[in-house]
Amino acid sequence: MDRFMRKIKQSGVLGVTIATALAGGLATSGPAMAASSPIAACGGGSYHEIDRHDLGKAVIHLLYNGTTNCVVTWKDSPNSEYVMALVSNGEDGWRSDSGNYSTYAGPVKVNGEGKCVKWGGQYGNTRWESGFEHCG
Repeated sequence: MDRFMRKIKQSGVLGVTIATALAGGLATSGPAMAASSPIAACGGGSYHEIDRHDLGKAVIHLLYNGTTNCVVTWKDSPNSEYVMALVSNGEDGWRSDSGNYSTYAGPVKVNGEGKCVKWGGQYGNTRWESGFEHCG
């Protein structure tokens, strides 16, 4: 009986230890760190901005890396206002990302090789979309 009780206590301690470790991991983990710029949001150094559209308190950025178009709608300051980024190359339909994000919406990406792109976004109630342009 004594051996049986020791096993239960050990199991209990192990369970508490595992639960504590998991809780600590969950407390320190969370969403990935937000990007520091539209280029960083798209994936880094090979992207460069080819166009932008000002929405007042946010800017829609169109970036390109030689093969892929990427759109990010970046807010001027963090808040909970609705924001959206969207892009289409005419073949794959619309790619979009939207929500009450703190800093930006996107990145949304489409293949841009040999294609024209339609891009846009929204901040609050202000929405804008381009025609097909920037043909690669």
